[in-house]
Parts: sequence; C-alpha cells; structure tokens
Amino acid sequence: MYLEFFHLKEFPFRLTPDSEFMYMSGAHSRAKAYMDYTVWNREGFVVISGEIGSGKTTLIQKLLSELDENVLVAKIFQTQLDEVEFLQAVLVEFGLNPFNAKKVELIDMLNTYLVDNFLQLKQLLLIVDDAHNLSLKVLEEIRMLSGLETRKEKVLHVILVGQPSLNDMLDAPEMEQLLQRVRLRYHIKSLSESDTGDYILHRLRIAGAADPTGIFTPDTFPIIYKYTGGLPRLINTLCDTAMTCGFADNLHTLSMDVINTAVEELQWLPYAKRINKRRMAASTTGGSETYGLLLDNTKALSNISSQIGRLDGVAPVLSSITGKMANIENLLKRIAISLEEDKSGMEAKVKHVRDK
Repeated sequence: MYLEFFHLKEFPFRLTPDSEFMYMSGAHSRAKAYMDYTVWNREGFVVISGEIGSGKTTLIQKLLSELDENVLVAKIFQTQLDEVEFLQAVLVEFGLNPFNAKKVELIDMLNTYLVDNFLQLKQLLLIVDDAHNLSLKVLEEIRMLSGLETRKEKVLHVILVGQPSLNDMLDAPEMEQLLQRVRLRYHIKSLSESDTGDYILHRLRIAGAADPTGIFTPDTFPIIYKYTGGLPRLINTLCDTAMTCGFADNLHTLSMDVINTAVEELQWLPYAKRINKRRMAASTTGGSETYGLLLDNTKALSNISSQIGRLDGVAPVLSSITGKMANIENLLKRIAISLEEDKSGMEAKVKHVRDK
C-alpha cells in the first residue's frame, strides 16, 4: 500500500512474528541467552514470561531459526488441551502418529522416542508458547517428562513461554515440584522510551529505508511510547496506522500531528490510562465470586434494614396495646374484689336468717 511511497521493500510493522525484524533490547537479549543456555548446556527447564505483545513469540521464532538439524524440536502453540491431547500434540510434533493410543501408551511411546534419539546424540527440545493457558494437570505431565534423565544430564529440555499469569500458576503450592525443576526464569519487560525509538528505526532499516530517521521525526517517539507503553505489538499497530495516514495525506515525513491522527483513528487512550481502566474493570468484575457474595450480602442487609424499619413502625402500636391490657387487668382485679365482697355479704345475710 505505502511501500513505494516511503521507498520500502517490505512492510516494517507487520503484526505477524518475523525473526528477521527482531529488535534485541537488553531484556530480549537476556531472555534469548537463557533459551540458548537451556538448549546448548542441556539444563532442563527455563520459563520466559512477558506481557501480551512483548515479543515472546518472535523470540521463539528467532531461536528456532538458529537451531541445526541435530536439535529435534516439538513446538506447541495451541495450549488449551487436556493431558492426552497435549501428549498427542508433542508426539505429532516429533513426527509420530499417536491418535489410537491410550495415555499409558502415549507416555511409553514418547519416552522411548526421547531415549532412542538421545542415544543417537540428538538434542530434544519442547517449546510451549502461551503456556499460561495450560491446566495444572498438563503442567504436571510436563514435569514428569522433564524428569527423564541420565546420570549426568536431562534427556528433554523444556522452554515454557507465557503471560505473567504463568508465574502465578508456577508459584501455586501444588506446583512446588515443577518449580524446583525450573533452572532459569525471566520476565521480559516493555521497551523503554529510548528503546522505542531505536526499535522503530531498526524495523524501518530492515524494511529497506535508505534514511530511517527521515520518516518519523524524533519528537514523535515520546508520544508513541506514551500510547504504546513500549510494547512492540502496539508500537507496530500505531506506526503502521501513522504511515497509512501519512500516505493518505501525501506526507513523506510523519510528525506529531500524524501520530495524533493515528491515535484518534485507533481511539486509544494513553497506555497508562488504558491499563488503569482495565485494572479497575477487573477489580469490579474479575473477582466474580467475591463480587457476587458482596452483592448478596448487601441485599440481605437491605432486607434486614427494611424489617427493622417495619418493627420501628409497629412499636408504638405495641406500646398502646400493652397500656390497654394493663388497664383491663386492673379492671378485672376490681371486679374480682367486688364479687368477693358481694359473696361475703350474701353469706353473712344467709347466716343471719338461719340464726333467727
């Protein structure tokens, strides 16, 4: 669309992961080093986490592009699976046909494959992307697989990659055995404001821009950072929209006005405000059970208050009735006394008559 207009060979801000465009910030370089260490030093287990759009999948693609034929890899990108489906997926990735086997047979098939290839000096690697979607039972299966080892080294190396909630899962008490197997654990932070500018220039350069600094003016980088929070995927979205706006308005250089127009097109708030708004929404609706309980209790308290209000209205009536009953009781006592006196009088008269 705008390639010829900006003299580019490729679109610089595609959303699909492309290892050729990977910008190795300090955080990404550290995460990549941990992945390499797990593969080449046979260190069993590494966990990499990061926010949505932080470049985790692109980092996986970069790692895969550098592996040779001596490394056999099972890549799992669909993680909403039960234990049997997960084992089947791993076996399919390793080139086997597991669909008519039961769970015990699947485990035996996988263990046999791993040991046979290990003895042939192959390195066996399991990479699970979006690992935060795994169930605890599937994580337990991974722990069992990672426990396969010789006297000196692990047979299967595992890299789990996921959103920050993956860390919460691993920190759960029931995951203690798995957590003890994790050799390295790292969280990829968002790009800094300085890195955001370098990231944009890097991708323009890879896309074929002769002068990357001539497309986005330097004063646009802080505002791009303000609205993206330094997340690569959001930077790609905003920059691609800005270039489309520039193309539509016949502007070869993109200024702050163009970025503001792109922001309006996307209907974005500043990143910090979007995050706060999301957290507020989560605190209101995310804890649905707690919220529901509070709502029920509020209704119950309201009903009790209503009943008390009704009792308050009845109290004067009860007081009046009590007073009237006291008066009736006094009257009955007087009648009883009067009757007793009349009876005594009659008995005295009868006796007097008899005596005569």
